[in-house]
Amino acid sequence: MKVFFDTVGCRLNQAEIERFASQFRSQGYEITASHEEADIVVVNTCSVTAAAAADSRSKIRSAGKDGQTKIIVTGCWSDLEPEAAASLPGVIRVVPNKLKDTLPAIALGVDPALFDLEPLKREPLPGIHARTRAFLKVQDGCDNHCTFCVTRIARGKAQSVSADEVLRQIRAVALADGKEIVLTGVNLGAWGLDFNPPAHLGDLMAKLLAETDLPRIRLSSLESWNIPISFLNLWADSRLCPHFHLPLQSGSTSVLKRMARRTTLAEFRALTSQARMINPDFAITTDVIVGFPGETDAEFQETVDFICEIGFAGGHVFPYSSSPGTPAAKMNGTVHGRIVKERARILRDLFQQQKEDFYRPFVGREMDVLWENGQVLPNGHWELHGLTGNYLSVRTESSARLQNTITRTRMENFDGVTLIGTAL
Repeated sequence: MKVFFDTVGCRLNQAEIERFASQFRSQGYEITASHEEADIVVVNTCSVTAAAAADSRSKIRSAGKDGQTKIIVTGCWSDLEPEAAASLPGVIRVVPNKLKDTLPAIALGVDPALFDLEPLKREPLPGIHARTRAFLKVQDGCDNHCTFCVTRIARGKAQSVSADEVLRQIRAVALADGKEIVLTGVNLGAWGLDFNPPAHLGDLMAKLLAETDLPRIRLSSLESWNIPISFLNLWADSRLCPHFHLPLQSGSTSVLKRMARRTTLAEFRALTSQARMINPDFAITTDVIVGFPGETDAEFQETVDFICEIGFAGGHVFPYSSSPGTPAAKMNGTVHGRIVKERARILRDLFQQQKEDFYRPFVGREMDVLWENGQVLPNGHWELHGLTGNYLSVRTESSARLQNTITRTRMENFDGVTLIGTAL
């Protein structure tokens, strides 16, 4: 039997389908690169924006076109709209988020304990979700109350994976000669706060550094309020990737208050400044929402000014989309679509310029690159794509397939999207 995994949204969703895949493999299933080849399709959905929800539905409909494939749906969109998900062609089961971690056992009709007898050797997913980096889910749910966020409703209360279980999964990555792990969660910085007594993400990372020898450990998205300045001392160990993705959402104090964000601009400024003092190459990327209810021209300009002050290495811009069940959906002051579109354009242009400003000084330097994926060129060489420790995208052409290797690479040029390198 063959199974295909597809996902929309965050790195946490990627981590979940990688774990699903390892468990299906343990029961003799072959993982395919496309839904056309599969007997079963698993789609991990997202509802963080209206576009993500629409993309989730589109992927399900695409997989169900032939009328033969059996589709299992899970994730935030299907959790919020289970009847709509169940009504789509080909869908045989909708697995709620609270049961998501047991999805393979439910689908295969086996005891979940079978998957925990020993570490499962990790293999990168084939096709569009191929990654040599291993995405590990170490936390789920969120206890924050951001007024725009539907993910908290879909995912429930914050829950942390034990440090011992995280170590077990990392050892499975090591069995497969993994070079980098990416720790993920809905609110990753809240890892351990639900333990008794509480722990901190720094405790987990110190344990991983002491008890594993993987070359790279990377963190996915973090909330700035979860990161004390002392946390940055861990980056004295070069195995920690010098890159933070810190969702700002707005650079206006008044908008942040309406969003019920715990971010303060002073703390955000201090954190990014300290990171760059520890390592001048530290990359800081972010997310920003434009057109939040009541956002005035002056408040938007405050966001522009703050982004210019921080100098990000890049960022994502999300036009505000109302999510039923969230406090923001009931707020007055809807911003006209034309204005939202123009504000989004301004910020995207600004982030692109900041990305170029961050990337260009690396031209001429030598850096270590983990090559993640590639394709064969007509001349028989490989076009490879990879990442530096500080999350710079690099492309090279090589006579050797360097996938899942870390090589010293000289940066020759920057094309506005990625660095062009020569593997040494």
